[in-house]
Amino acid sequence: MKSNFLAEMKDRGYLNQCTDLDGLDELAKKGKILAYIGFDCTADSLHVGSLLQIMVLRLLQKHGHQPIILLGGGTTLIGDPSGKDSTRKILKHNNIKKNILGIKNNFKKLLDFKNKKTKPIFVDNFNWLGKLNYIKFLREIGTHFTINKMLTFDSVKLRLEREQSLSYMEFNYMILQAYDYLQLNKKYNCILQLGGSDQWGNIVNGVELIRRISRKESFGLTTPLITTSSGSKMGKTEKGAVWLDKKKMHPYDYWQFWRNTEDADVGKFLNYFTDLKVDFIQNLIRNNADINKLKITLANAATVLLHGKKAAESSEATAKETFGKGGLGRDLPLIKINKSFILNNVEILSFLNETKIFSSKSEARRAIENKAIKINDELVRDYKDHLSIKDFVDEKRLKISFGKKKHFLVELK
Repeated sequence: MKSNFLAEMKDRGYLNQCTDLDGLDELAKKGKILAYIGFDCTADSLHVGSLLQIMVLRLLQKHGHQPIILLGGGTTLIGDPSGKDSTRKILKHNNIKKNILGIKNNFKKLLDFKNKKTKPIFVDNFNWLGKLNYIKFLREIGTHFTINKMLTFDSVKLRLEREQSLSYMEFNYMILQAYDYLQLNKKYNCILQLGGSDQWGNIVNGVELIRRISRKESFGLTTPLITTSSGSKMGKTEKGAVWLDKKKMHPYDYWQFWRNTEDADVGKFLNYFTDLKVDFIQNLIRNNADINKLKITLANAATVLLHGKKAAESSEATAKETFGKGGLGRDLPLIKINKSFILNNVEILSFLNETKIFSSKSEARRAIENKAIKINDELVRDYKDHLSIKDFVDEKRLKISFGKKKHFLVELK
Protein backbone atom coordinates (compact mmCIF):
# COMPACT_ATOMS: atom_id res chain seq x y z
CA MET A 1 0.00 0.00 0.00
CA LYS A 2 1.27 3.47 -0.95
CA SER A 3 -1.13 5.45 1.26
CA ASN A 4 -0.79 5.45 5.05
CA PHE A 5 -4.54 4.97 5.45
CA LEU A 6 -4.81 1.75 3.44
CA ALA A 7 -1.46 0.47 4.77
CA GLU A 8 -2.78 0.64 8.34
CA MET A 9 -6.15 -0.74 7.23
CA LYS A 10 -4.29 -3.78 5.94
CA ASP A 11 -1.96 -4.09 8.95
CA ARG A 12 -4.87 -4.06 11.40
CA GLY A 13 -6.87 -6.59 9.43
CA TYR A 14 -9.64 -4.14 8.49
CA LEU A 15 -9.30 -4.71 4.76
CA ASN A 16 -11.64 -7.26 3.17
CA GLN A 17 -12.76 -6.32 -0.36
CA CYS A 18 -12.31 -3.26 -2.55
CA THR A 19 -13.72 -2.42 -5.96
CA ASP A 20 -10.36 -1.00 -7.11
CA LEU A 21 -7.71 -1.13 -4.40
CA ASP A 22 -4.85 0.27 -6.51
CA GLY A 23 -6.93 3.19 -7.75
CA LEU A 24 -8.16 4.06 -4.25
CA ASP A 25 -4.64 3.73 -2.86
CA GLU A 26 -3.33 6.21 -5.40
CA LEU A 27 -6.00 8.80 -4.60
CA ALA A 28 -5.60 8.37 -0.82
CA LYS A 29 -1.87 8.96 -1.22
CA LYS A 30 -2.33 12.16 -3.27
CA GLY A 31 -4.59 13.99 -0.83
CA LYS A 32 -7.68 14.13 1.31
CA ILE A 33 -10.65 11.94 0.41
CA LEU A 34 -14.20 11.88 1.76
CA ALA A 35 -15.67 8.51 2.68
CA TYR A 36 -18.97 7.51 4.21
CA ILE A 37 -20.57 4.76 6.25
CA GLY A 38 -24.31 4.45 6.76
CA PHE A 39 -25.94 3.50 10.07
CA ASP A 40 -29.55 2.50 10.44
CA CYS A 41 -31.20 4.11 13.46
CA THR A 42 -33.14 1.21 14.99
CA ALA A 43 -32.14 2.12 18.58
CA ASP A 44 -31.00 5.22 20.46
CA SER A 45 -27.45 3.88 20.67
CA LEU A 46 -25.11 1.84 18.53
CA HIS A 47 -23.56 -1.32 19.96
CA VAL A 48 -20.23 -3.11 19.65
CA GLY A 49 -21.39 -4.70 16.38
CA SER A 50 -20.90 -1.23 14.79
CA LEU A 51 -17.60 -0.50 16.51
CA LEU A 52 -15.31 -1.84 13.78
CA GLN A 53 -16.86 0.61 11.30
CA ILE A 54 -16.31 3.47 13.76
CA MET A 55 -12.68 2.41 14.23
CA VAL A 56 -12.24 2.70 10.45
CA LEU A 57 -13.64 6.24 10.61
CA ARG A 58 -11.11 7.03 13.36
CA LEU A 59 -8.39 5.74 11.06
CA LEU A 60 -9.65 7.95 8.23
CA GLN A 61 -9.32 10.99 10.46
CA LYS A 62 -5.91 9.93 11.75
CA HIS A 63 -4.54 9.96 8.19
CA GLY A 64 -6.08 13.31 7.20
CA HIS A 65 -9.26 12.14 5.47
CA GLN A 66 -12.82 13.17 6.31
CA PRO A 67 -15.71 10.87 7.27
CA ILE A 68 -19.34 11.36 6.36
CA ILE A 69 -21.73 9.64 8.77
CA LEU A 70 -25.02 8.86 7.09
CA LEU A 71 -27.77 8.34 9.63
CA GLY A 72 -30.58 6.49 7.92
CA GLY A 73 -33.63 8.50 8.85
CA GLY A 74 -35.13 7.38 5.54
CA THR A 75 -33.78 3.86 5.06
CA THR A 76 -34.58 2.89 8.68
CA LEU A 77 -38.22 3.35 7.70
CA ILE A 78 -37.63 0.45 5.29
CA GLY A 79 -35.14 -1.81 7.04
CA ASP A 80 -31.99 -3.42 5.65
CA PRO A 81 -32.59 -7.13 4.85
CA SER A 82 -28.83 -7.90 4.84
CA GLY A 83 -28.08 -10.74 7.25
CA LYS A 84 -31.66 -10.79 8.55
CA ASP A 85 -34.02 -13.75 8.69
CA SER A 86 -37.15 -11.64 8.92
CA THR A 87 -38.45 -8.11 8.40
CA ARG A 88 -37.28 -5.57 10.96
CA LYS A 89 -39.80 -3.90 13.22
CA ILE A 90 -41.06 -0.81 11.39
CA LEU A 91 -40.41 2.36 13.40
CA LYS A 92 -42.21 5.68 13.26
CA HIS A 93 -40.31 8.71 12.01
CA ASN A 94 -40.48 10.47 15.41
CA ASN A 95 -38.83 7.44 17.08
CA ILE A 96 -36.11 7.43 14.43
CA LYS A 97 -35.37 11.14 15.00
CA LYS A 98 -34.89 10.46 18.73
CA ASN A 99 -32.61 7.54 17.91
CA ILE A 100 -30.50 9.77 15.65
CA LEU A 101 -29.82 12.16 18.54
CA GLY A 102 -28.66 9.28 20.75
CA ILE A 103 -26.41 7.81 18.05
CA LYS A 104 -24.75 11.19 17.43
CA ASN A 105 -23.66 11.17 21.07
CA ASN A 106 -21.85 7.85 20.48
CA PHE A 107 -19.74 9.47 17.78
CA LYS A 108 -18.94 12.51 19.93
CA LYS A 109 -17.01 10.18 22.23
CA LEU A 110 -15.19 8.21 19.57
CA LEU A 111 -14.33 10.66 16.77
CA ASP A 112 -12.38 13.92 16.56
CA PHE A 113 -14.59 17.01 16.27
CA LYS A 114 -11.84 19.61 16.82
CA ASN A 115 -9.97 19.43 13.52
CA LYS A 116 -12.08 21.32 10.97
CA LYS A 117 -10.43 19.52 8.04
CA THR A 118 -11.40 16.05 9.27
CA LYS A 119 -14.45 16.83 11.41
CA PRO A 120 -17.29 14.32 10.72
CA ILE A 121 -20.13 15.44 8.48
CA PHE A 122 -23.52 14.16 9.62
CA VAL A 123 -26.26 13.63 7.04
CA ASP A 124 -29.77 12.19 7.28
CA ASN A 125 -30.93 10.47 4.09
CA PHE A 126 -34.56 11.29 4.89
CA ASN A 127 -33.70 14.77 3.61
CA TRP A 128 -33.69 13.43 0.04
CA LEU A 129 -35.50 10.09 0.28
CA GLY A 130 -38.50 11.74 1.94
CA LYS A 131 -38.95 14.01 -1.09
CA LEU A 132 -38.72 11.40 -3.85
CA ASN A 133 -41.30 11.33 -6.61
CA TYR A 134 -41.96 7.62 -7.15
CA ILE A 135 -42.52 7.72 -10.91
CA LYS A 136 -39.55 10.01 -11.50
CA PHE A 137 -37.36 7.81 -9.28
CA LEU A 138 -38.33 4.67 -11.22
CA ARG A 139 -37.59 6.34 -14.55
CA GLU A 140 -34.26 7.93 -13.58
CA ILE A 141 -32.85 5.41 -11.06
CA GLY A 142 -34.83 2.19 -11.30
CA THR A 143 -33.96 1.76 -14.94
CA HIS A 144 -30.30 1.09 -13.97
CA PHE A 145 -31.16 -2.01 -11.89
CA THR A 146 -32.16 -5.44 -13.15
CA ILE A 147 -34.16 -7.94 -11.12
CA ASN A 148 -31.85 -10.68 -12.39
CA LYS A 149 -28.82 -9.10 -10.74
CA MET A 150 -30.63 -8.05 -7.58
CA LEU A 151 -31.64 -11.66 -7.00
CA THR A 152 -27.97 -12.70 -6.92
CA PHE A 153 -27.07 -10.56 -3.90
CA ASP A 154 -26.77 -12.41 -0.59
CA SER A 155 -29.22 -10.14 1.23
CA VAL A 156 -31.94 -11.36 -1.16
CA LYS A 157 -30.68 -14.79 -2.22
CA LEU A 158 -30.22 -16.22 1.29
CA ARG A 159 -33.70 -15.20 2.41
CA LEU A 160 -35.28 -16.76 -0.68
CA GLU A 161 -33.21 -19.96 -0.45
CA ARG A 162 -34.45 -20.42 3.13
CA GLU A 163 -37.98 -19.77 1.88
CA GLN A 164 -38.28 -16.81 4.25
CA SER A 165 -40.49 -13.88 3.41
CA LEU A 166 -38.87 -10.84 1.74
CA SER A 167 -41.18 -7.88 1.26
CA TYR A 168 -41.12 -5.65 -1.81
CA MET A 169 -40.33 -2.80 0.61
CA GLU A 170 -37.09 -4.52 1.75
CA PHE A 171 -36.25 -5.50 -1.81
CA ASN A 172 -35.98 -1.78 -2.62
CA TYR A 173 -33.43 -1.14 0.15
CA MET A 174 -30.37 -1.75 -2.03
CA ILE A 175 -31.60 0.76 -4.63
CA LEU A 176 -32.11 3.41 -1.96
CA GLN A 177 -28.61 2.78 -0.56
CA ALA A 178 -27.09 3.16 -4.01
CA TYR A 179 -29.05 6.41 -4.43
CA ASP A 180 -27.61 7.63 -1.09
CA TYR A 181 -24.09 7.18 -2.44
CA LEU A 182 -25.01 9.05 -5.62
CA GLN A 183 -26.35 11.98 -3.58
CA LEU A 184 -23.24 12.15 -1.38
CA ASN A 185 -21.00 11.94 -4.43
CA LYS A 186 -22.83 14.86 -6.06
CA LYS A 187 -23.01 17.09 -2.97
CA TYR A 188 -19.71 16.37 -1.19
CA ASN A 189 -17.59 14.62 -3.84
CA CYS A 190 -17.63 11.57 -1.59
CA ILE A 191 -15.66 8.90 -3.46
CA LEU A 192 -15.64 5.98 -1.02
CA GLN A 193 -18.34 3.95 0.68
CA LEU A 194 -17.27 1.74 3.59
CA GLY A 195 -19.19 -1.08 5.23
CA GLY A 196 -19.17 -4.60 6.56
CA SER A 197 -18.71 -7.51 4.16
CA ASP A 198 -22.47 -8.18 4.18
CA GLN A 199 -22.88 -4.79 2.45
CA TRP A 200 -20.70 -5.64 -0.55
CA GLY A 201 -23.56 -6.05 -3.04
CA ASN A 202 -25.23 -2.81 -1.94
CA ILE A 203 -21.94 -0.92 -2.14
CA VAL A 204 -21.15 -2.21 -5.64
CA ASN A 205 -24.60 -1.06 -6.76
CA GLY A 206 -23.76 2.48 -5.62
CA VAL A 207 -20.41 2.52 -7.42
CA GLU A 208 -22.07 1.38 -10.65
CA LEU A 209 -24.94 3.87 -10.32
CA ILE A 210 -22.48 6.80 -9.95
CA ARG A 211 -20.55 5.58 -13.00
CA ARG A 212 -23.70 5.32 -15.13
CA ILE A 213 -25.36 8.60 -14.12
CA SER A 214 -22.45 10.94 -13.27
CA ARG A 215 -19.71 9.27 -15.32
CA LYS A 216 -17.43 9.52 -12.28
CA GLU A 217 -15.09 7.08 -10.59
CA SER A 218 -15.94 6.01 -7.05
CA PHE A 219 -14.94 3.15 -4.78
CA GLY A 220 -16.31 0.63 -2.33
CA LEU A 221 -14.43 -1.07 0.49
CA THR A 222 -15.60 -3.61 3.06
CA THR A 223 -14.29 -4.82 6.40
CA PRO A 224 -14.53 -8.43 7.60
CA LEU A 225 -17.73 -9.53 9.30
CA ILE A 226 -16.69 -10.09 12.90
CA THR A 227 -17.56 -13.25 14.78
CA THR A 228 -15.84 -14.67 17.85
CA SER A 229 -13.73 -17.83 17.67
CA SER A 230 -16.68 -19.82 18.98
CA GLY A 231 -18.79 -18.56 16.08
CA SER A 232 -21.09 -16.21 17.99
CA LYS A 233 -22.00 -12.78 16.65
CA MET A 234 -19.79 -9.94 17.81
CA GLY A 235 -21.35 -7.66 20.41
CA LYS A 236 -23.99 -10.05 21.72
CA THR A 237 -24.06 -11.50 25.24
CA GLU A 238 -26.52 -13.44 27.36
CA LYS A 239 -27.89 -10.11 28.58
CA GLY A 240 -28.25 -8.71 25.07
CA ALA A 241 -26.38 -6.07 23.06
CA VAL A 242 -23.15 -4.45 24.27
CA TRP A 243 -24.24 -0.82 23.98
CA LEU A 244 -21.92 2.13 23.45
CA ASP A 245 -24.07 4.47 25.57
CA LYS A 246 -23.18 4.27 29.27
CA LYS A 247 -26.84 4.86 30.16
CA LYS A 248 -27.64 1.52 28.49
CA MET A 249 -24.49 -0.32 29.61
CA HIS A 250 -22.41 0.57 32.67
CA PRO A 251 -18.70 1.22 31.91
CA TYR A 252 -17.76 -1.64 34.26
CA ASP A 253 -19.92 -4.07 32.25
CA TYR A 254 -18.36 -2.74 29.06
CA TRP A 255 -14.87 -3.31 30.52
CA GLN A 256 -15.88 -6.83 31.58
CA PHE A 257 -17.13 -7.62 28.08
CA TRP A 258 -13.64 -7.07 26.71
CA ARG A 259 -12.00 -8.75 29.72
CA ASN A 260 -14.02 -11.89 28.92
CA THR A 261 -12.83 -12.07 25.29
CA GLU A 262 -12.12 -15.62 24.14
CA ASP A 263 -8.39 -16.45 24.24
CA ALA A 264 -8.08 -16.95 20.48
CA ASP A 265 -9.58 -13.50 19.75
CA VAL A 266 -7.42 -11.31 22.00
CA GLY A 267 -4.68 -10.51 19.45
CA LYS A 268 -7.19 -9.81 16.70
CA PHE A 269 -9.32 -7.58 18.91
CA LEU A 270 -6.30 -5.60 20.14
CA ASN A 271 -5.71 -4.65 16.49
CA TYR A 272 -9.39 -4.07 15.71
CA PHE A 273 -10.67 -2.19 18.74
CA THR A 274 -7.79 -0.23 20.25
CA ASP A 275 -5.48 2.60 19.19
CA LEU A 276 -2.39 0.68 20.31
CA LYS A 277 0.19 0.60 17.52
CA VAL A 278 0.41 -2.60 15.49
CA ASP A 279 4.12 -3.12 16.28
CA PHE A 280 3.45 -2.61 19.98
CA ILE A 281 0.64 -5.19 19.89
CA GLN A 282 2.86 -7.72 18.12
CA ASN A 283 5.62 -7.28 20.71
CA LEU A 284 3.09 -7.46 23.52
CA ILE A 285 1.74 -10.78 22.28
CA ARG A 286 5.21 -12.15 21.53
CA ASN A 287 6.63 -11.30 24.97
CA ASN A 288 3.59 -11.94 27.17
CA ALA A 289 2.59 -15.51 27.88
CA ASP A 290 -0.14 -14.50 30.36
CA ILE A 291 -3.36 -14.32 28.34
CA ASN A 292 -5.21 -12.70 31.26
CA LYS A 293 -2.82 -9.73 31.27
CA LEU A 294 -3.42 -9.30 27.55
CA LYS A 295 -7.18 -9.36 28.15
CA ILE A 296 -6.85 -6.64 30.79
CA THR A 297 -4.78 -4.58 28.34
CA LEU A 298 -7.55 -5.01 25.75
CA ALA A 299 -10.29 -4.14 28.26
CA ASN A 300 -8.47 -1.02 29.43
CA ALA A 301 -7.59 0.23 25.94
CA ALA A 302 -11.10 -0.36 24.56
CA THR A 303 -12.75 1.28 27.59
CA VAL A 304 -10.43 4.31 27.45
CA LEU A 305 -11.60 5.00 23.87
CA LEU A 306 -15.29 5.08 24.80
CA HIS A 307 -15.50 6.06 28.47
CA GLY A 308 -12.12 7.60 29.28
CA LYS A 309 -9.06 6.71 31.33
CA LYS A 310 -10.72 7.12 34.74
CA ALA A 311 -13.53 4.69 33.85
CA ALA A 312 -11.00 2.09 32.65
CA GLU A 313 -8.85 2.40 35.78
CA SER A 314 -11.90 2.31 38.05
CA SER A 315 -13.26 -0.78 36.26
CA GLU A 316 -9.95 -2.64 36.60
CA ALA A 317 -9.73 -1.72 40.29
CA THR A 318 -13.32 -2.83 40.86
CA ALA A 319 -12.64 -6.14 39.13
CA LYS A 320 -9.59 -6.76 41.31
CA GLU A 321 -11.54 -5.91 44.46
CA THR A 322 -14.56 -7.97 43.44
CA PHE A 323 -12.75 -11.08 42.25
CA GLY A 324 -9.44 -10.94 44.12
CA LYS A 325 -10.33 -9.62 47.58
CA GLY A 326 -13.99 -10.46 47.91
CA GLY A 327 -14.84 -6.79 48.36
CA LEU A 328 -17.97 -4.92 47.38
CA GLY A 329 -16.43 -3.28 44.33
CA ARG A 330 -17.48 0.35 44.47
CA ASP A 331 -17.85 0.80 40.70
CA LEU A 332 -20.12 -2.17 40.05
CA PRO A 333 -23.42 -1.55 38.22
CA LEU A 334 -25.55 0.21 40.82
CA ILE A 335 -29.15 -0.63 41.71
CA LYS A 336 -31.01 1.64 44.13
CA ILE A 337 -34.02 0.52 46.16
CA ASN A 338 -36.00 2.23 48.90
CA LYS A 339 -34.78 1.62 52.43
CA SER A 340 -38.36 1.13 53.55
CA PHE A 341 -38.55 -2.02 51.44
CA ILE A 342 -35.89 -3.73 53.56
CA LEU A 343 -36.68 -2.36 57.06
CA ASN A 344 -38.64 -5.47 57.94
CA ASN A 345 -37.33 -8.89 57.00
CA VAL A 346 -37.99 -9.50 53.31
CA GLU A 347 -37.92 -12.77 51.36
CA ILE A 348 -34.87 -13.28 49.14
CA LEU A 349 -37.10 -13.85 46.10
CA SER A 350 -39.02 -10.62 46.70
CA PHE A 351 -35.75 -8.75 47.14
CA LEU A 352 -34.25 -10.14 43.92
CA ASN A 353 -37.44 -9.34 42.07
CA GLU A 354 -37.30 -5.74 43.36
CA THR A 355 -33.75 -5.31 42.01
CA LYS A 356 -34.90 -6.25 38.45
CA ILE A 357 -31.82 -8.45 38.00
CA PHE A 358 -34.21 -11.26 37.14
CA SER A 359 -37.36 -10.95 35.06
CA SER A 360 -39.44 -12.94 37.56
CA LYS A 361 -39.37 -14.65 40.95
CA SER A 362 -39.39 -18.05 39.26
CA GLU A 363 -36.21 -17.16 37.34
CA ALA A 364 -34.55 -16.03 40.59
CA ARG A 365 -35.66 -19.23 42.32
CA ARG A 366 -34.10 -21.37 39.59
CA ALA A 367 -30.84 -19.44 39.94
CA ILE A 368 -30.79 -20.10 43.70
CA GLU A 369 -31.58 -23.79 43.21
CA ASN A 370 -28.69 -23.97 40.73
CA LYS A 371 -26.38 -22.45 43.39
CA ALA A 372 -25.74 -19.42 41.16
CA ILE A 373 -26.54 -16.60 43.63
CA LYS A 374 -24.25 -15.11 46.24
CA ILE A 375 -24.96 -12.17 48.53
CA ASN A 376 -21.84 -10.47 49.88
CA ASP A 377 -19.90 -13.50 48.58
CA GLU A 378 -21.99 -15.94 50.63
CA LEU A 379 -23.90 -18.62 48.70
CA VAL A 380 -27.68 -18.39 48.96
CA ARG A 381 -28.78 -21.98 49.62
CA ASP A 382 -32.53 -21.61 50.24
CA TYR A 383 -34.94 -19.44 48.26
CA LYS A 384 -37.09 -19.20 51.42
CA ASP A 385 -34.39 -17.22 53.26
CA HIS A 386 -34.92 -13.62 54.32
CA LEU A 387 -32.83 -10.43 54.27
CA SER A 388 -32.72 -7.59 56.77
CA ILE A 389 -31.00 -4.22 57.10
CA LYS A 390 -28.14 -6.00 58.93
CA ASP A 391 -27.14 -7.76 55.70
CA PHE A 392 -26.18 -4.40 54.20
CA VAL A 393 -22.64 -3.15 54.83
CA ASP A 394 -22.98 -0.05 57.06
CA GLU A 395 -26.73 -0.53 56.49
CA LYS A 396 -26.18 0.98 53.03
CA ARG A 397 -24.79 -1.42 50.44
CA LEU A 398 -24.94 -5.07 49.48
CA LYS A 399 -23.36 -7.06 46.65
CA ILE A 400 -25.26 -9.61 44.57
CA SER A 401 -23.31 -12.06 42.41
CA PHE A 402 -25.03 -14.11 39.72
CA GLY A 403 -22.60 -16.76 38.53
CA LYS A 404 -18.91 -15.91 38.29
CA LYS A 405 -19.08 -12.84 36.07
CA LYS A 406 -22.21 -10.85 36.90
CA HIS A 407 -22.00 -8.63 39.96
CA PHE A 408 -24.27 -5.82 41.15
CA LEU A 409 -24.19 -3.32 43.98
CA VAL A 410 -27.51 -2.63 45.70
CA GLU A 411 -27.72 0.70 47.53
CA LEU A 412 -30.46 1.80 49.88
CA LYS A 413 -31.92 5.26 49.31
